[in-house]
Amino acid sequence: MPRQSLAALLLALGLGACGMLPPPPPSAGLPADIYSGAADPTRTAIYNTGIRFSSPEQLAGKPADAARAIGEMEYLVVELLTNPRFFNATQGSTTMPAAKAEWRGALGIAPTALPQTVIDAMFAAVRALNAGQPAAAQAALSGPAFTLGGAATLQRLGALPNLPATNQAALAASQVLRRIGSGRF
Repeated sequence: MPRQSLAALLLALGLGACGMLPPPPPSAGLPADIYSGAADPTRTAIYNTGIRFSSPEQLAGKPADAARAIGEMEYLVVELLTNPRFFNATQGSTTMPAAKAEWRGALGIAPTALPQTVIDAMFAAVRALNAGQPAAAQAALSGPAFTLGGAATLQRLGALPNLPATNQAALAASQVLRRIGSGRF
């Protein structure tokens, strides 16, 4: 086979293979102003969610705390499953995806919503509620990612049901953190 034909064939095969790669996993980050002074936002989010989801009373009637906890869980579901620092400890885990389906179902968050969209909206709602601006919180929780609309989503944040899969995922994240801290994987 002539050299030019071989090069063309290899190029075509190489370009064709590019279309077969899976899409990159979503990325997610927490707002910079959320944990002022925290050296490791991921550890802080794990600690916070472990406490907040341990019993429904932790979040009852506290929509700002619930929005923060949901925003943290949205972040953790991406971070724990994609960050190499946690990958070996969470490999094969199904607790986070199951929990994500649970809290999204409870709040009417679209299953296809990008994690960063949900994180940004939740923390915008936190800021608005802490500033005494519920209308701004409702506006932050509006849009295609929130199928129930802002008012209903905010109402549900104030009255979150028991979320056992979410609690299980928060506990699993705490266990991952302990294993990493002790050097056991």
